[in-house]
Amino acid sequence: MTTHVLTDDMRETGNRTATLHPRAPMTLEASGLTLDLVIQLLLKLLHYSGELSGIEIAHRLGLEFPVVEPAIDFVKRLHQCEIVGGAGIGGPSYRYRITDAGRQRAMLFMESSQYVGVAPVPLKQYVAYLEAYRAAMPRAITRSRVREAFSHLVLSERVLDQVGPAIGAAHSMFVYGPPGNGKTVIAQAIRNLLEGELAVPHAIEVEGSIIRLYDPVNHEPIANEDQSGSLSLFDRPDARWVRCRRPLVMVGGELTLESLELAYSKTTGFYTAPIQAVANGGVLVIDDFGRQRCSPRDLLNRWIVPLESRVDFLTLNTGQKFELPFLLLVVFATNIRPQELVDEAFLRRIHYKVFCESPTIADFKHIFQMCCADRGVTYDEQVVDNLLQSYYRPRKIALRGCHPRDLIEQALAQAAYLGGERKLTDELLDAACASYFVDDSEPAPVFA
Repeated sequence: MTTHVLTDDMRETGNRTATLHPRAPMTLEASGLTLDLVIQLLLKLLHYSGELSGIEIAHRLGLEFPVVEPAIDFVKRLHQCEIVGGAGIGGPSYRYRITDAGRQRAMLFMESSQYVGVAPVPLKQYVAYLEAYRAAMPRAITRSRVREAFSHLVLSERVLDQVGPAIGAAHSMFVYGPPGNGKTVIAQAIRNLLEGELAVPHAIEVEGSIIRLYDPVNHEPIANEDQSGSLSLFDRPDARWVRCRRPLVMVGGELTLESLELAYSKTTGFYTAPIQAVANGGVLVIDDFGRQRCSPRDLLNRWIVPLESRVDFLTLNTGQKFELPFLLLVVFATNIRPQELVDEAFLRRIHYKVFCESPTIADFKHIFQMCCADRGVTYDEQVVDNLLQSYYRPRKIALRGCHPRDLIEQALAQAAYLGGERKLTDELLDAACASYFVDDSEPAPVFA
């Protein structure tokens, strides 16, 4: 079967700004879809819409009219739809209406699957696209680029020089250390180094089953530069795919083992892709790793093969298994020591371990200054020195990267409450510390 998936830009692997978007197929065979599947989608669409022109049908199915035309002709011959008007310039301009016989057949199709919308991309074409994308994906992660991407954070050279090679190698990594030192924001900032874009199918088709893949929550669409009809019929992008930024998917304590498998709905009759499939081509951040409802061992057991082979195995509810490229960087962010979570065999499969140490006094002041600038507040180093000497040192409080941000916000909230000036003072920061840090000691009673 012909699979017109790759564009010329995808073959030019040196072009880092290439638009990696498949071209629209112009025949049913090139689409990779069966006539039966297109007929199902067509009748269900007409069942809900009642009456549509040929162009409207093709647009809603994400296909060119020549791909849809064989299905329209077939159901017309069976008197399951009819022409009710339109200009006399051919099938694309005719208006089609479903008949009672067509509605009955559409209802039968709905019993097995209620999927209505953009036609899916066959698994074979999607895998071919990901393999081509893997080859074309830019990997030039240099020290200067890493420093630019993380310029909004105060991080040591050691941390940056560990994160950079991990991103360049597209390997999984542990980002660990004391709470409040920016493990989550480090994981989020990795996306700043992911160049280019990605085409994501609305859905894929596997053995006749449909899996919804495009997720409007986690995929960020990029508007097509040319929405007009100026492109020739043979150069149009395939509308079954959405042009997106490379995804950043974050999950935390809500993660379960079920989230890593296909989710089948008996009500709708189709599947939703697991989180790692949604994150393909980008980054998947497991925040607060070790605090999920499933054990770390079970989670890593599920991914032990994909992390090494870069191939994931998914199973339909029929028992049919299929392979899917595991083309993503997995970041495990945790404040628990890795050795307490998993054994040596698992740690070996997570190649990079990045320890986020607590900031030095100089780093703490730098973070404080940046947070003041972000909030439009004047930075006074003497006030910060007083805070460290009068509050942190006597109580032996460890410095954390999140403290400046949190204390400034609470101090400004206190100032607004008292109706005072929007300015950091020793008194406001003392009040902020008193409500921010846990201090369960009680003052000694005063007797008359």
